[in-house]
Amino acid sequence: MVLDFWTFCCINCLHVLDELRPLEAEFAAEVVTVGVHSPKFEHEADPAALAAAVERYAVHHPVLDDPELTTWQHYAVKAWPTLVVVDPEGYVVHVAAGEGHVEALRSVITEVIAEHEAKGTLHRGDGPYVPPEAPETTLRFPGKVIALPSGNLLVSDSANHSLVEFAADGETVVRRIGTGARGRADGAAPEFSEPGGLALLPGPLAEQVGYDVVVADTVNHLLRGVRLADGHVTTLAGTGEQWRDGSDSGAGPETPLTSPWDVAWWEPAGGVVIAMAGNHTLGLFDPVSGAVRRFAGTTVEGLRDGAAEEAFFAQTSGLADGGDRLWLADSETSALRWVEAADGGFAVRTAVGTGLFDFGHADGPADRALLQHPLGVAVLPDGSIAICDTYNGAIRRYEPATGEVSTLATDVAEPSGAAVVDGELVVVASAAHRLERPVPPGVAARLVEGASQQVKRPATEIAPGAVELAVVFTPPPGTKLDERYGPSTRLEISSSPEGLLLEGAGVGTDLTRRLVLAEGVEQGVLHVVAQAASCDDDPSVEHPACRLTRQDWGVPIKIAASGPKRLPLVMGGLDTES
Repeated sequence: MVLDFWTFCCINCLHVLDELRPLEAEFAAEVVTVGVHSPKFEHEADPAALAAAVERYAVHHPVLDDPELTTWQHYAVKAWPTLVVVDPEGYVVHVAAGEGHVEALRSVITEVIAEHEAKGTLHRGDGPYVPPEAPETTLRFPGKVIALPSGNLLVSDSANHSLVEFAADGETVVRRIGTGARGRADGAAPEFSEPGGLALLPGPLAEQVGYDVVVADTVNHLLRGVRLADGHVTTLAGTGEQWRDGSDSGAGPETPLTSPWDVAWWEPAGGVVIAMAGNHTLGLFDPVSGAVRRFAGTTVEGLRDGAAEEAFFAQTSGLADGGDRLWLADSETSALRWVEAADGGFAVRTAVGTGLFDFGHADGPADRALLQHPLGVAVLPDGSIAICDTYNGAIRRYEPATGEVSTLATDVAEPSGAAVVDGELVVVASAAHRLERPVPPGVAARLVEGASQQVKRPATEIAPGAVELAVVFTPPPGTKLDERYGPSTRLEISSSPEGLLLEGAGVGTDLTRRLVLAEGVEQGVLHVVAQAASCDDDPSVEHPACRLTRQDWGVPIKIAASGPKRLPLVMGGLDTES
């Protein structure tokens, strides 16, 4: 059995769902996969929301609802996603956190099957999953919407793997762009895979490049171009494979992307900004040259303002052109942020939000206001910002002039994107599978005095002073660390607050690091990014297959005198020292 500990807000968890699909098919008779949904946000603990997510992301195995993180704690899990292999006798034989574990799992599962077939303890058969009946609606979990020059609306119909053009009423279907099949085909019968963000290019530029709309084709890890005259689709950027390491800048079709979630044309940057949710960065696409480059972020997940190249983001999922500001919905930090020109470059600022583990629904001054996993933003005619506060089911408003946050509408089913059409806000109610206009013209905003909430995930106790952080990684059977060109591992550590670490922050190649914690700091978050490269260990093969394993942890810690002096984080294998 494979246990997949996940939560549906987590982009890395969604990557793993896709990674598991071929393994589930290959070992359908021998292995049962069970998803263990251990939620981060309050909304994710709602059984109805979980059921919708299982459909939205085409999860074709049983899912155990773990709203209190009981099973999570029983298996000593410390990160989303984590995979646990349990043998037929009930013993844990392998643990893997993060992405990129397909080959390791295949090796481990193959060994377990052989061992237990010999012992007579392996039982083959069909799994317990029974697919639900597929409902029929025009849209299925739509993502984003934009207004077209014609006055029509273009919507990314994510779960139907297509785009739908509506008349201005948002209900009359004009045409569907895409066959509805999950795929990558270009041309007059295009295919998409869970498309998301849409960006309309300026008219003269569109004429020059030959397409009008840029589409963030999220699960394909591609940017696509749509010519509105005939619906013809062209692949603009991305290789179709997910970026994991190395350069993320270069010629568009030769540069890997990672889960582009939204896109927006922003004149100050001179291109299409990409919310690269998969590695917590912003990319920039030049439609004329076709080049893609890193625009902002370091790949560390968190909330840190400052120079764009040094900022931390957390699964940015919504973008809106505000002229001199590009507005961002940073979903995992429940934050509203923006990018602006500064000091000859660009800088990142935060309007609402404090970090990875604080969320809620509270209005008032922005420094005390709270959101819950927002996925979309739009600039209203008066210059204020509408926020699709997705997991609160609300439309919120931020007034830059006063720094005040208010609530415009509630009871919207997972709003994920919005556009202003003739002065009115059109919202994608994703879980209701339709467009809505929940804010009638002239409606007055109201204040919600909500309570602060925090992620239920328990903090890890560690001792004060000096501690050892050890990332555990054992190359899977039949492989070895790839040390042909130098060190095969990399470890990057930072903290929130930044003063939490007196020693140990920074980048190195050893997966073990001595940390020294500052006195007087009782709790915080360790941001840990680890990766390891391994190759097949067969001397007869001239060019062995190699792969990269990577995991990001945001580990909430609590300083306790009785806490351990060693903090293990398992990226692959088992921690033999515990």
